[in-house]
Amino acid sequence: MPLDVCVVGEINPDLILYGVPAQLKPEEEALLERFRLTLGSSSAIFAHNLAVLGTRVGRVSKIGADSLGKMAFDWLVNAGVDLTRVRVATGCASTGLSVILAQPEHRFILTYPGTMFELSRADLDLDYIFSARHLHLSSYFLHRALRPHITDLFREAKAKGLSTSLDTNDDPEGKWGNELLQVLPFVDLFFPNEREAKKVAGTENLQEAIDKLAQLCQFVVVKLGLCGAVARKGSEEWRRAGMRVASVDPVGAGDSFDAGFIHRYLQGAAPQECLDYADVAGAFSTTCEGGTEAFKDRSKLEQFFRERLNPRGA
Repeated sequence: MPLDVCVVGEINPDLILYGVPAQLKPEEEALLERFRLTLGSSSAIFAHNLAVLGTRVGRVSKIGADSLGKMAFDWLVNAGVDLTRVRVATGCASTGLSVILAQPEHRFILTYPGTMFELSRADLDLDYIFSARHLHLSSYFLHRALRPHITDLFREAKAKGLSTSLDTNDDPEGKWGNELLQVLPFVDLFFPNEREAKKVAGTENLQEAIDKLAQLCQFVVVKLGLCGAVARKGSEEWRRAGMRVASVDPVGAGDSFDAGFIHRYLQGAAPQECLDYADVAGAFSTTCEGGTEAFKDRSKLEQFFRERLNPRGA
């Protein structure tokens, strides 16, 4: 059966540590409340949750020949993601890992890149990618080997008739390079959060950032956390107020939002319907620890969406 979405990008687990002290002191042993080892990485969380929602998803990626890669692989397979084009590194490179130090007001993210730095254009099965209806890429700045070729990849995808989406996530180097601006004209849906939108646009004013980004790509959708989200296409704008839920963990909420939006977008839903559905998906993600754990309970997912969407978003 043909793919709806091909996701190009990293696969790695998250190790989330809860109850991290506000200040860590050298040489002193600090005790944690609990931890969670779960599927991580923006691309993998997006693919997992999008597949659970019912979209046909395939992955193009590279993992290490190690237990972390095997775990992440199995988690995605169980969600129904096609991994026939995921390559296993033959050298000494291992699967990446993100360690998240969770505190009540904020979190620290420490990432070992591993094979995500090694994924290159030579690893891409272009026929497979372009057989899909839609191309998605996350973690733009972490794909060190692939990044010089991402503009060409998106240009080719558009020429083949695919729709496209991009979520940059953070730039660990803090450079927010101009090469990203060369990709955006070939992006149909751009999914930054508020901080990322301002960084990419080079302004501290959110409205100015949205105005600028809307001139560079077809559709910009800015995630505003508890304040909801705003979408802009040309001069048209749609907004969604944030949804209050019993939140346990915000990890992966933005990726789940992206998955919800794309799921409805490919069904031909109106922009407001996409935005509403995306907000519910992001909120649902926060009801369990980690970015994918909530989506593993499909009956709970269906009930959550039924209760929080009006008939036009169902």
